[in-house]
Amino acid sequence: MTVTLDQVRCFIAVAEELHFGRAADRLAMTQPPLSRQIQKLERAVGANLLDRDNRRVLLTPAGGAFLEDCYRMLNTLDAATAHAQRVESGSAGTLNLGFTAVSAIGILGPLLGLLGTELPDIEVVLHERVTGAQVDGIRRGELDLGLARPPFDTALLSSQVVAREPLRAVVPASHPLAHAPGPLGPKDFDGLPVISYHPVTARYFHELTVRFLFNGHPRIKQTVQQILTAVLLVAAGEGVALVPASATALKVDGVVYKPLTDVGGGHPDSDPSRPVELHAIWPRHGLTPMLREVLQLIHRSAEHVDDLIG
Repeated sequence: MTVTLDQVRCFIAVAEELHFGRAADRLAMTQPPLSRQIQKLERAVGANLLDRDNRRVLLTPAGGAFLEDCYRMLNTLDAATAHAQRVESGSAGTLNLGFTAVSAIGILGPLLGLLGTELPDIEVVLHERVTGAQVDGIRRGELDLGLARPPFDTALLSSQVVAREPLRAVVPASHPLAHAPGPLGPKDFDGLPVISYHPVTARYFHELTVRFLFNGHPRIKQTVQQILTAVLLVAAGEGVALVPASATALKVDGVVYKPLTDVGGGHPDSDPSRPVELHAIWPRHGLTPMLREVLQLIHRSAEHVDDLIG
């Protein structure tokens, strides 16, 4: 025989009231079925839980011990019920979050702070990956959500733009361009060694760089995958590079960040003064309640990007 929750609740009522009549009234039932429930419970437990006669009802030692366990059982059940409700509403669960190194500069810190205060029951597992690896992770079910750069396979993924920022030139502090007035244009880079980006693994920034320098004649010296690597090579005097404005927060010594003329030729909906876009990406048709909650916090966190770049 198994113990049922109805039997447990009946037992708790009798144990607290120490009176079958009052316990029956409390449970909105008559006394005979209540007595049968207690009898079934004692048979299932294999112990006498109550001493009762016509005048009194008392807990046996076994009944007292069982009562404490019943309280714990119901508390656990209540907690499990509440947890399931939080998961259903999107305020609890595990979030496998992908991000690129530079996206972490402006958004990740504020986002983790908001998640900790507003959605504390969501466990966040972080995965630093370039965009292509994030897409693969979502496809394989390893990631729930990514912070990545376009373009994406819209048959596979849904996305939202969460931040836009300007492109900047990063030049050695000793270079004449570091002191040039006004924004720099493509022809300012004629003949200069440029640290560019890998056309496959860093496709997004490769295309931004090529688009901006289209009317200039730079000399591509090296291609890299990471923004930080580009900035460090500039600091070492290896050339100049184009980076998102948030890279200024890397605080690398020996470099100067310069504004650029508008970068055109992108998506019709893009902002030429802020061509660098960061997108939240997730499985197409996979927008769960938890992801909806997290996306709201990501958009709030993205406000810090403007503070970061001034």
